[in-house]
Amino acid sequence: MDKELLALLVCPMCKGKLKFRREEDELHCLYDGLAYPVRDGIPVMLPEEARQLSVDEKLHDSPGRTGER
Repeated sequence: MDKELLALLVCPMCKGKLKFRREEDELHCLYDGLAYPVRDGIPVMLPEEARQLSVDEKLHDSPGRTGER
């Protein structure tokens, strides 16, 4: 995903920052716990298309995470 585009995108629910997860091809909002899909390089920023993040995914993405391997 283009870094300039990512810098402009915000969560449509809370207007917070999003984290791009390349492995899943998704944009994650930790505040709302939602994952927005990226299809064919285009972010789908519709709440009804988002999926709920699992607890493990939220912990993995959390900014205070330590011990990354």
